[in-house]
Amino acid sequence: MSDLIQIRHWEEIPFFPNPKEEANYWANHQLDPALLAASLSRTEGQESTSITLRMDPRMLSRLKRLAARRYLNYQSMIKQWLAERMEKENPET
Repeated sequence: MSDLIQIRHWEEIPFFPNPKEEANYWANHQLDPALLAASLSRTEGQESTSITLRMDPRMLSRLKRLAARRYLNYQSMIKQWLAERMEKENPET
């Protein structure tokens, strides 16, 4: 059994002001396998529709940095966040 602290929600990961603090954090923490699998999985044959979303360039830069720290594509991270929020708003669907 691992003594590492499991990260079950993306929001639990703090901002790291420098690489040393990030390394110290990850020395004691790890992503929950279910969280990682949910971010990486995609059902075979699942269709997707392209949309256009306008946003402030600084916000997009921040999103890309956050995703990179989590080893995710920023679009995948945004979709995951939307899915999690939709589940909170309407859990019966």
